Amino acid sequence: MTIRRICRGEGAYPPLLARIPDPPPSLWLRGDADPMLLAETAVSIVGARACSGYGRSVARMLAGGVAEAGAVVVSGLARGVDGEAHRGALAVQGRTVAVLGCGVDRDYPAAHAELARAIVTGGGLVVSEYEPGVEPAPWRFPARNRIIAGLAAATVVVEARERSGALITADFALEDGREVLAVPGEITSPLSAGANGLLRQGATPATSVADVLEAIGLEPRRVVETAVEDPTAALVLDAISVGIGTADEIVRVARIESGEASAALIELELARLVTHDEGVYRVCG
Repeated sequence: MTIRRICRGEGAYPPLLARIPDPPPSLWLRGDADPMLLAETAVSIVGARACSGYGRSVARMLAGGVAEAGAVVVSGLARGVDGEAHRGALAVQGRTVAVLGCGVDRDYPAAHAELARAIVTGGGLVVSEYEPGVEPAPWRFPARNRIIAGLAAATVVVEARERSGALITADFALEDGREVLAVPGEITSPLSAGANGLLRQGATPATSVADVLEAIGLEPRRVVETAVEDPTAALVLDAISVGIGTADEIVRVARIESGEASAALIELELARLVTHDEGVYRVCG
């Protein structure tokens, strides 16, 4: 396991992070990727630990699309939305960075030890301002969140309760002058209260990958170039292209009726653009 340290003032120190009001004096990096990965265009995707199935699917979809377009996905390796954001990037062979509130030699949470290893072997990095050996502590996570926001050009909140660490990350992003986006949620769900509150305060709605990429000045990179004229079929194809595989997930993420999804899937199969095996849809080719 390769662990390195970069200090503020060195050429490898990420320039966006250096501009925040309280940049860490140094960063510890776990992984063999070039530290300049931290200087590339990045999007932070954060949200609730106890997220809904919808939140998991949206986090994977947005992260997959962002990574497909060439941006780095940053999150906190926590359960729920954070973990799904990392997985979404890895699913399309994209690069992702996990920021910890403990030493980079600590697998926290322990349930995500394999995910941390996948991030490193997939060309990403595990990052912390705390030196190896430092154990996680509750007060370290809000401090960690300023780094998640500081590394990225934009922060996307997928799901968050009214009092949530994800909202702390969004606050840091606003203080840093970065873009803040939020995924609209059900008005009756406590998991959506924080994200919907951000929207009331003027955050940009994140209703698609294109919304996120527009905020950072990137164009979507379609996995399949095709002239799909039906807008619903095009929406379904986009979802499948970034790893949303089952019909139920497509309905939740695309926010369409199950009948619309079925008709679109039949159209795409007849056009030989998608195929399915045991209920999981994939792009052909």
